Amino acid sequence: MVKARIENSLTVLLVSDLARSQAYYSEAFGCDVNDFWAIRDDFALGFKLIQAESIEDVRPNRNHWNTYAYVRTHGELDTLFEELKSNGANIAAEPVEIEFDWGVWKEFSVKDPDGYVIGFGSGNKNSD
Repeated sequence: MVKARIENSLTVLLVSDLARSQAYYSEAFGCDVNDFWAIRDDFALGFKLIQAESIEDVRPNRNHWNTYAYVRTHGELDTLFEELKSNGANIAAEPVEIEFDWGVWKEFSVKDPDGYVIGFGSGNKNSD
């Protein structure tokens, strides 16, 4: 059976204050924001921000990321970290390197005003 190719995906987030979230994703993440979504890098990172009817509907994951984005190299990841930090993003976890038998994974995460955590990571394979 032939499978269709999926090009992008969006994370849907119910937020407590739509205008505040739209401003944060624009300023901190550098997303293009409109009434429908917040996107960056041609939908490589995308969010559908929806005003919650009740604060009880805003439910970030407690111990995990809500979204995780892959960055091609450690150098690009470092550049992204510095960019987000200088844009005023709320850093949830500073960059950390984790060694595996195949190479090194590096990651950090950012938290939005409602507590949603967006992780960013990159892997470098060991050379033979």
